[in-house]
Amino acid sequence: GGMLTSVEDLDESNFLIEHADLYASKISGFWIGMYRNVNGQLLWQDNSALDFVNWGDGQPSGDELAFCVELSAATGNWSVLPCSSQKGFICKKSKSNTFYLFTDAKKDKASGHLNMWILLTLVLIILLGVAFMIYFLFKIKTGSGTGREVRRGSRQLEYSRAPAAGDNGSDATNDKEKNEHSAV
Repeated sequence: GGMLTSVEDLDESNFLIEHADLYASKISGFWIGMYRNVNGQLLWQDNSALDFVNWGDGQPSGDELAFCVELSAATGNWSVLPCSSQKGFICKKSKSNTFYLFTDAKKDKASGHLNMWILLTLVLIILLGVAFMIYFLFKIKTGSGTGREVRRGSRQLEYSRAPAAGDNGSDATNDKEKNEHSAV
């Protein structure tokens, strides 16, 4: 891991300006690792000596304790800004003096919002799929409305053809009796 970069000399500053300029169309500046301690001293986060500065006109402004330092992508000058400002950042590993330029947090936020929309869409699709599955399983279990009525109607036909409890016999027996009376 690294930390926000310190800028120790003009060569290092020119190197950072050259690489930061590549991002000038996308981002206005990058955080570097300078801060003011409670005694008002300006220090680098990596505890290196503060032998070089590249302040812009009128900078640093005020005696505020809580501030962050930005390296302008266009000019390479430093300025004091509120730490809540959206900026990229430049980190450096202490052993190899390797620099890493990172673009601003807005892109990362936009990517995070896109990922959240994709996730919400997938969850919605899954929920709709489960709802349809439950609906169709319920329809299969209870039977569809028209099919059930047809089945009921066929049962009623079967029952109406069967002899009623109050009948003295079937129609065939009644016909047989009528025939017997007429023969006598």
